[in-house]
Amino acid sequence: MIVSLQIKNIALAEQVAIDFGEGLHVLTGETGAGKSIVVDAVNLALGGRADRDLIRTGTEKASVEAVFRADGNEAVDAWLRGHEIEAEAGEVILQREIGVNGRNVCRVCGAVVPVSALKELSALLMDVHGQHEHQFLMDPAYHLRFLDDAGDDAHQALRAEVAKASEDFLACHRRYARLVRENEQKAFRMEQLTASLDELRKADLKPDEEEALTREREQGRHFGKIIGALQAAYGMLSGGESDPLSAVKSALHALQEIEGLGDDYKALSTRAASAYYELEEVSYDLANLIEKSEFNPARAEWVETRLDLIRRLERKYGATVEEVLAEKERLEEEFDRLSGMDRDLASLAKEDKALLAHYRQEARRLTESRTALAHDFERRMGEQLRDLGMEKTVFQVAFAEHPGGKLPMPRAEGDDEVEFMISPNPGEPLKPLAKIASGGELSRLMLALKSLEAERGGVGCMVFDEIDTGISGRMAQVVGEKMAAISRRRQVICVTHLPQIAALADHEYLVRKEVDGDRTFTRVREVTGEERVEEVARMLGGADGSSGSAKAHAAQMLESAEAYRKAQKRK
Repeated sequence: MIVSLQIKNIALAEQVAIDFGEGLHVLTGETGAGKSIVVDAVNLALGGRADRDLIRTGTEKASVEAVFRADGNEAVDAWLRGHEIEAEAGEVILQREIGVNGRNVCRVCGAVVPVSALKELSALLMDVHGQHEHQFLMDPAYHLRFLDDAGDDAHQALRAEVAKASEDFLACHRRYARLVRENEQKAFRMEQLTASLDELRKADLKPDEEEALTREREQGRHFGKIIGALQAAYGMLSGGESDPLSAVKSALHALQEIEGLGDDYKALSTRAASAYYELEEVSYDLANLIEKSEFNPARAEWVETRLDLIRRLERKYGATVEEVLAEKERLEEEFDRLSGMDRDLASLAKEDKALLAHYRQEARRLTESRTALAHDFERRMGEQLRDLGMEKTVFQVAFAEHPGGKLPMPRAEGDDEVEFMISPNPGEPLKPLAKIASGGELSRLMLALKSLEAERGGVGCMVFDEIDTGISGRMAQVVGEKMAAISRRRQVICVTHLPQIAALADHEYLVRKEVDGDRTFTRVREVTGEERVEEVARMLGGADGSSGSAKAHAAQMLESAEAYRKAQKRK
């Protein structure tokens, strides 16, 4: 149940605080006072659309905080554990802040969470029935969901199994269809692949080949310069008795004669020996290079041709030899896959058929479960409608027939399509609810559905935003008693304009618009005693509630409502 609601700078509500208790709560007030602001704030706290138009004019941000007591709610506890969030003393605090700059912050017990997580948790805490939900009842596409929601745990498990079976089949079927399309183009594609692979295999590229060939080509282009430098260097080092190598050798012999006379001479002798041997190695290497150096025009032409081939393949298959080789590997894999496509098609076709058969089997089981559920649902809806003054109304769940017996493509919801049918008057044929139900009938039908929902469990708090549309007189009393009955099992919050419902509430909150200076404010406060009498009197048509007859009638209604509540508690 919700314990409190704090609203700041939402529309005309600058600062509103509401404390809630158990039972039935109603929000009343004149049209335009701002009753919908409270529902908007609740929806915002539950993860609803963050419309910046909700922010009070002249302020930078708006916020709402809703505190729930969720002791013993295993689903909520599991959600909190899964998100590593701790609720103190069993209180779950939902906070939402929106700014004119687009900032949108959601918190659960102080921890920042995404909007999606806030929606998940709030669905376990509160069910808000807005006026727009009547549209769902008017749309047959949603009737199957209403029926399924009335099913027990076994039915819900079957729904999940059908959804899983359809998901598995559709995933396989998409793969199969894609493979069939590819198979239609297989011959042409394999011809392309064969040509490309023949070209790449014939080229037989090596990973470091391009770099080595480029270096060899550069050496060939500068052969004269290279051989000239080598010969010049060799001649300078080994050109006769007076060449540098001989001079260093003579210096080494001189130093070797005195190296035993001191450490300095020894060190110089060692360095001279190192220099001599190094120069000698250089001389040998130069001689070897000169001897091996030879310009081969045929080799040079081959190198140019090979590099041209590499460049052409790189333009066609990749920017580098490594990328070309990677593309070759990919093409080989594709060729192998296409070569084995007939085998894969046969295997996938078999899997596709098996998954479809499994889906159809589970869908038939779900249809059987729905058929049985529909009979019970019709009976229970009939009981609810009798309670709501529609005892002569016949309610039926009609299953659509598939043209020619052809079943639809597997769907998460199964093969069934249903539509609610009603006959409001005896002797009249059943007709689609969406075509003949009046506004008052829709309100009572929706309340009947919500009553069934409350009976089987679910969230601890239900919010009704003007579900009494199109209802007046005796029916208003009946609807009020039904909501009071729901409130014995669930906390109920209702926005209403009907005095009959307001009188039956355990708690009544007056929403009023006031002007202070040059600004307008929405105020919300609980009314009791004489103030409540005056508010109910106003709703009865006594303008400001000062009419003596209206006040007397209101006092009588409140007294009767109190007696009704006490009688119901004794049952």
